[in-house]
Amino acid sequence: MHLMALLRIKRPEALKEHSPADLGRVLGLDRAPEVKTLRRKLARLAGAGRAADFGEALAERRIAQRGEALGFLYVDGHVRVYHGKHTIPKAHVARRRLAAPATTDYWVNDKHGDPLFVVTAEANSGMVKVLPILLSQVRAMIGNRRLTVVFDRGGYSPKLFLRLVESGFDILTYRKGRCPPVLRKRFRMHEGRLDGRALSYVLADQQVRFLKGKLRLRQVTRLTDSGHQTQVLTSRRDLKALEVAFRMFERWRQENFFKYLREEYALDPLVEHDVVPDDPARQVPNPQRKALDAALRSARAELTRLQADYGRAAFSQLEGAPHPMRGLKNAQVALGRSIRSALKRVTGLEAKRAPLPARIPVRQAVSGEIVRLAPERQHLISLLKMVSYQAESDLVSLVEPHYRRADQEGRTLIQSALASAADLEVTDRQLRVRLHPLSSSHRSHALAGLCDELNRSPFLFSGSRLRLHFSISTQPK
Repeated sequence: MHLMALLRIKRPEALKEHSPADLGRVLGLDRAPEVKTLRRKLARLAGAGRAADFGEALAERRIAQRGEALGFLYVDGHVRVYHGKHTIPKAHVARRRLAAPATTDYWVNDKHGDPLFVVTAEANSGMVKVLPILLSQVRAMIGNRRLTVVFDRGGYSPKLFLRLVESGFDILTYRKGRCPPVLRKRFRMHEGRLDGRALSYVLADQQVRFLKGKLRLRQVTRLTDSGHQTQVLTSRRDLKALEVAFRMFERWRQENFFKYLREEYALDPLVEHDVVPDDPARQVPNPQRKALDAALRSARAELTRLQADYGRAAFSQLEGAPHPMRGLKNAQVALGRSIRSALKRVTGLEAKRAPLPARIPVRQAVSGEIVRLAPERQHLISLLKMVSYQAESDLVSLVEPHYRRADQEGRTLIQSALASAADLEVTDRQLRVRLHPLSSSHRSHALAGLCDELNRSPFLFSGSRLRLHFSISTQPK
């Protein structure tokens, strides 16, 4: 599956479109496995129930390799929609702007946007509930080093902020809800360079309090050219305001990561539709109360409209009618019944809703089977795609000194190199891989530089003692 992801073979069924013998040579086998064989192996691996342990082992290895990139961790959820016959928990799908049956994965990425590990939330739990669980795993793997967790408004909760800060984490997030705007005179231009980029923001820096003074945070507010203010909250008081804003806005690297994996690695499709029993005591929103909430919103909106009509009618009669009191009385007669009826409906709906609990056990809300999607196989596939993306990122970093447009086209170059033809030669000690030139001389030159970088490390072909040696069959002039 790792090789399939790098070669952009996005689904097991797509193996039918490739030569089993050619893929087998890359794997060191007579032929690549067939679709049914691959699915059987995945089912066997998933049956062991060790996907979470595998993910932690991968994360620990990544931390050992790239610990310097873990000062800031970006956390966000990704929703995969389910199309099937079973009734499973729903989640909000931002791309479609609606709620649908789905599963939610929460990804943790480093400050460069590369993934560290992924977990599947039970019953699409929100970030406020999942974040402490995620960070407990992070702390166990990373140790006592200082960590700043960056997340969006989905995790906004002052109580959660206080809990995380008391647990030794720093936070960085957007402020949610209404708050008084910052006076214009408090803003000033901040300029500098971070991560090799020239930056300039118009910022205001101040201290804010939550939970009746129990929680004190720093608020950095950005002012745009249109006059819009974006408030950023953090517990980091040692950072410059410029870096606080930059690290928060760099959260879009994770959004770009999701977009790239959706397009290039087929992140969204589900690889299995099997279900497992769900916890019947799990709390879910009360559907009866939810229906009454919708009816109550409609009734209140109708009451507000009638009251506005009453006010307009009264104002027009008082201002322009020759006998204002007579006109006002007519308006009262015409609209009074409707307003009293609407008010009675609102009062009745509120009385019906009052004794209903906001949340109930799922066994009371669902009449049929109580199930959720089996997580193991999907988790394994996500981890393998994560490793493929990490490998691609490492190759891009190696080719960067040899390719001026690595920031814009580095991944495209690596993808072309992985899909290009090559000649294989086996000697007593080496497996020599001579890649064919790419479409242009400067791309082939960059690929030759990458080969030199790889040859400096003693990589062995899997399952053998043969050292891999890479080269270009015809060097560019």
